[in-house]
Amino acid sequence: MTTLYEHGTLAALMAGNFDGTITVSDLLKHGSMGIGTFTGLDGEVVILNNEVYQAVSSGQVNHITDMDATMPFASVHFPAEQQDITLRNVNFAKLNNDFVKEHKLANVFAFLQLSGEFEHVKIRIAPKQEKPYSTLLDVAQHQPEFTAENISGTIIGYYAPEIFGTITAAGWHLHFISDDRQFAGHLLAFDASELTGSFEIFDNLEQHLPIHNKEFRESTVDMATLRDGIAKSEGNAE
Repeated sequence: MTTLYEHGTLAALMAGNFDGTITVSDLLKHGSMGIGTFTGLDGEVVILNNEVYQAVSSGQVNHITDMDATMPFASVHFPAEQQDITLRNVNFAKLNNDFVKEHKLANVFAFLQLSGEFEHVKIRIAPKQEKPYSTLLDVAQHQPEFTAENISGTIIGYYAPEIFGTITAAGWHLHFISDDRQFAGHLLAFDASELTGSFEIFDNLEQHLPIHNKEFRESTVDMATLRDGIAKSEGNAE
């Protein structure tokens, strides 16, 4: 059995629930690879082989060793049934279309890790918020973006089916980190001639909810605008 562990929901972030509800220590009990964000929507998190990295809105990348740091939203897993892949002349559009179709991912959750030399990478990084929190959509409209050319690094993240597009981002939700650990963030666009890595399909989704968090229990979500708001917040709106 292959399991994807999700803590919190993207819908809760959309409602402005940015307080951390799981520690890094507890999260790593459920996975050694993953992505997420810290309390206050403080940056973009990459977890590689139990090593936790945080890209903050200044562009700096921090190696996190504080196991008591908390996160409101994260996706992690332990690699179990990886399939090796090599992709050539690849970009985000090809991942969303050709790769999804070729591997029949439309109705499953999947993990992707790709490494190599990137001709172009565009990322954004959520700036830390203070209470009273705004909504994720409001924050997304003021997120700094960064670009890099001819950079070696790794993409990691998850694919979620459209029907699950309120607990997490539908389609690919990917983060990038450079080999020198100096450049990282939420991936918006990229181009690469050849990337190697692996992907994995999950047959089990473990959704963990922060039931002891007051804001989560009392928040309301506008379902009429939720999916469109998520797409805009993730940088996936047309």
